[in-house]
Amino acid sequence: MCQVASDALRDATKALLDADLAQAELVIASDVRLDEMRSNAEKVALELLALEAPVATDLRTVVSAIWIVADLQRMGALAIHVAKAARRRHPAHVIPAEIRPIIERMGRVGVHLADQAGVVLRERDADLARRLEAEDDLMDDLQRELFATLLAPGWRHGVAPAVDIALLARFYERFADHAVSVARRVVFLVTGENVGGDTTPALVPPDR
Repeated sequence: MCQVASDALRDATKALLDADLAQAELVIASDVRLDEMRSNAEKVALELLALEAPVATDLRTVVSAIWIVADLQRMGALAIHVAKAARRRHPAHVIPAEIRPIIERMGRVGVHLADQAGVVLRERDADLARRLEAEDDLMDDLQRELFATLLAPGWRHGVAPAVDIALLARFYERFADHAVSVARRVVFLVTGENVGGDTTPALVPPDR
């Protein structure tokens, strides 16, 4: 699911910047795959809860998985929102030339965070998970830079494009937040420690 979400954001960003309708449609179609993957993961988790009655670390693993697949599905949905923006304005370009470098960087940061979240999940690397918080700060900085450009006196593209771009910035920022949430949940899974104000995994107590 990390890989699907990463690919979706990369391709959605390309569709957005190039006004590529075919690419946008491919990203939008990935929604079905993500929904199926989440459904299958949740089915297995619920069967384990019902049939195996896991405790301690095993219970923490199952519950964490339920929350993680929800985050990953939401990341894919946010990438699809980006692709839908490209489709909605086609054949026009949504992104003016002066905004393009910021959107390109937001796309790269989002893809990197999704890829790193995949590494964190596969390797259960709590140290890398904690480092994702700092990398997410770059996405926040880019969002602020983008808003400053939209609000500058020299903005000449009108209100409607500004609204579109502000929404896109929010999609990228939330994508990054969900990647960080995945990393936080892995920290909880490995250590039992809640980090970053994430309280939902505390449904399962740490090992005694």
